[in-house]
Amino acid sequence: MVILGLEGSSYGGKTSALGRLRRVPAMQDALFFSCYVKSFARREDIPTPSTRSAAEQVKAFMTFMEIEGNRVDAARRHGGLVVLDRTVDTLLAHAHAMDEIYGFNVLPELTRRAEEMPHLRPDHTLYLDVTPELLHLRRKAAGHHEVEPDYFLHDPAFLTHFRDYFCRPVRRPATAELAIASGDGDRQETAAVVQALFTYWAGVR
Repeated sequence: MVILGLEGSSYGGKTSALGRLRRVPAMQDALFFSCYVKSFARREDIPTPSTRSAAEQVKAFMTFMEIEGNRVDAARRHGGLVVLDRTVDTLLAHAHAMDEIYGFNVLPELTRRAEEMPHLRPDHTLYLDVTPELLHLRRKAAGHHEVEPDYFLHDPAFLTHFRDYFCRPVRRPATAELAIASGDGDRQETAAVVQALFTYWAGVR
């Protein structure tokens, strides 16, 4: 089993890129997993990204790790190529950001918990690096700014620390190999970058 992960900030182009990747002949036998939040039937059941205490951050992590456990079971049954829209590193990057902003200091504990729990450790992960200004513009173009003007996942401090987890890591991410690519191009350019790298990784397994 080979596991590939795609990471990046919200509105970074992951969904569009993976949508294109699903149609590539070389990836027809791959098992694709959508982002964790797609596993919730009700939006109100999704843990808030703006947790206000260490206990709340741990609870959110454990909720998402239940979904990760389901991913593990499905991947084991599949046994072949697996492609993840967000990985356990997203959960740890989020915790790192909250530690830096609020001083929760939960990342060491959550890292230990992840190591002890079933999870998919990617063999290769690509992080799409997009400037905050472009992320804001994409969200505004999608018409979402008016509905939710205070979008925590685009808070400047959160974006900085979430990015640092991947681009300036203090501790080693869960993935075995991490690559970073600019996602500042248009959707087609970003999708082409993802397709080229993922099909390469799939071909050398």
